[in-house]
Amino acid sequence: MCQENNEFESISPYTDEEAIKALSEVAEHPVVPVVSKVVFPNEEPDYLYKVLKNLKSIDEFQSMVMAKFVEWVLDTSAHNFSYDGIENIRNIDGKYVAMSNHRDIIMDPAITQVVLARNGFPLTEIAVGDNLLSNKYIEYLIRSNRMIKVIRGISARSLYLSSQLLSKYIRQCVTSGKNSVWIAQREGRAKNGIDTTEQGLLKMLDMSGTKDFVSNFEELNIVPLSISYEYEPCDIRKARELLISRTQKYVKGPREDLDSILTGIQQQKGNIHLNIGKPLAREEIVEASHCTKNDRYQSIRHAMDRRIIDGYKLWKTNYIAYDMVHHTYKYSNLYSPEDVEQFTEYVERQLDKVEKELNRNDLRSIFLDIYSNPVVSRENMDV
Repeated sequence: MCQENNEFESISPYTDEEAIKALSEVAEHPVVPVVSKVVFPNEEPDYLYKVLKNLKSIDEFQSMVMAKFVEWVLDTSAHNFSYDGIENIRNIDGKYVAMSNHRDIIMDPAITQVVLARNGFPLTEIAVGDNLLSNKYIEYLIRSNRMIKVIRGISARSLYLSSQLLSKYIRQCVTSGKNSVWIAQREGRAKNGIDTTEQGLLKMLDMSGTKDFVSNFEELNIVPLSISYEYEPCDIRKARELLISRTQKYVKGPREDLDSILTGIQQQKGNIHLNIGKPLAREEIVEASHCTKNDRYQSIRHAMDRRIIDGYKLWKTNYIAYDMVHHTYKYSNLYSPEDVEQFTEYVERQLDKVEKELNRNDLRSIFLDIYSNPVVSRENMDV
């Protein structure tokens, strides 16, 4: 936690003492022996139980349990994992805000932490919506992983006060030099494959600034992150939600967030790539400062969007979907007929997983857009 301060008690991560107590309770959960056997196959069956019962700090938990768990997830659900741009973290003087596109609830920030750990960098705190705290064990685990609680589903007045508190906490973490912070570029995952930075997020970050516009953003050292999955986590769930939302208000089921977390972890994701972009430059912030009111934030938003889109690693699945959607062969030199057949079979298998009364053609169209839209975004950026 970036500072022992009761002002932030409602949103700050657990202290070491709180995490030790919570994780000791997690150790008693009946799923722990199962996880231990799968993730730590060469250890005794009660290995994870003993580790959770004897932890001395959050650092120990993250290095002894979470790092190994995420590496196991990558080994079992990804064909290949790659990353680049780590020098952009190395070159930062001080802490930073890592602002990422958001495709999967858990994997996006978890993969970022793995890359930092592999390269000997301190892990970040992670801003996560409180809607994910669906049961006490999930809360124990997430808040023991340095979760900053982002309050959702509250009145406009409460939201304003909550945003002020969150903004102040993040700025204090970074400017005090205690911790960096991971935050998604928007509330909720991008379900249609289009990554855009929310203007409201940038306003929130600026709320706590006590200096001029340029200094307020410059001292946050905002670093864009782009994560690219060959097979989008929860793709059919996202397509289903978008289709239903066309005709009615979509209401999540009581276990839906938890099921999405588990699906995102277990689903085969093919190749995964994380790009760490160059931090938002002073010149870009100065240019934004010349705009008026909301246009300032729009200018910052466009700069972040360009960085994140430029950091994409586009896969065969993206190019195949693009050509399918647009009825072209524009990118046919980047994949084979066998690749098309394999992807088509995958699409149909995913479509089979939802209720039959949904219009399959509409569902397929939305599903393909999820994969096609990153190519469209890249093309639009190049115009």
